[in-house]
Amino acid sequence: MPIKIPSGLPARDILDSERIFALEKPEAERQRVRPLKLVILNLMPKKVETETQLLRLISKSPLQVEIDFMKTSTHESTHVSADHLVKFYENFDAFQDNYYDGFVVTGAPVEHLDFEQVDYWDEFKKILDWASTHVFSTMYLCWGAMGALNYRYNVRKEDLPEKIFGVFPQYLQDEYCFLTNGFDEICLQPHSRLAGVNEGDVARNPELQVLTWGPKSGPGLIATRDFSEVFALGHWEYGKYTLAEEYERDMKKGMTNVPFPENYFPHDDSQLEPVFAWRAHANLLWRNWLNWVYQTTPYDLSEVPQLRAQKRLGTDRSIRHQPGSPRVDAFAPFVRDGYGVIHS
Repeated sequence: MPIKIPSGLPARDILDSERIFALEKPEAERQRVRPLKLVILNLMPKKVETETQLLRLISKSPLQVEIDFMKTSTHESTHVSADHLVKFYENFDAFQDNYYDGFVVTGAPVEHLDFEQVDYWDEFKKILDWASTHVFSTMYLCWGAMGALNYRYNVRKEDLPEKIFGVFPQYLQDEYCFLTNGFDEICLQPHSRLAGVNEGDVARNPELQVLTWGPKSGPGLIATRDFSEVFALGHWEYGKYTLAEEYERDMKKGMTNVPFPENYFPHDDSQLEPVFAWRAHANLLWRNWLNWVYQTTPYDLSEVPQLRAQKRLGTDRSIRHQPGSPRVDAFAPFVRDGYGVIHS
């Protein structure tokens, strides 16, 4: 939440430079407050599990948030009851005239396929076109992030010879970015994917910035300069046991390109409780994102198309700069700690 300070306070410039929302009295008195409106496009097979994970994170914010759920019409879900979908979900057609503060697009277990092979790819692109004019800020997760980066910014998806699977160190790239404000210099992020993105394509696009990066996992968090689109290539939303359940599922399928989850079970012993080592940064990212949206979205959501067309998202005092580079020294964190949890 923003802090209210006396007009002309010298600390204001410093707070602005550190991406801390501070309102002087005239600004505070002009503020109009309403609940945030979010819509979630849930592409994951286990709808209820993903709903719970996302709502758990969203609920940690002190803000009041209204949530709608969207589903595709070109793909039939088989891991959830038809009654659940009818009761809680609407197809895209029901949302076309709506405006939202935030939009969440989940991942999907289709990253091994070419985009054109995904049965809802055309509908996915249509939804992204709608979001580009009807949503203030969108958070894409895993395959959703890969698909959006490809369609919106021509960032190529790259297949991996082996699934990147486990919990991996990510280096903070920008200490005072609004989205990662408060992050430790090294944070941990779960990854579970058979593909990644071409880092050269990301680096060459001036609209994109890498916010966290890992030596094995590559970019973990990417965003546009105005935060209208945020791309999380890992799964900060995952619960404590999600990776264990995925590993058991993949082993039952007889998959041979899935390694034992790294940095997850103490001493790599699956009989021990996994370590929930990413929860704090997950909560912080989602709080920061919701706070950014809350502080900068228009009170009248019908203004969103004009703001996006004029590239006037965010605040007048937002500061944009190149993110810092990954570490260039020989420091390799957590080669092996005493607990036996993390290695790079």
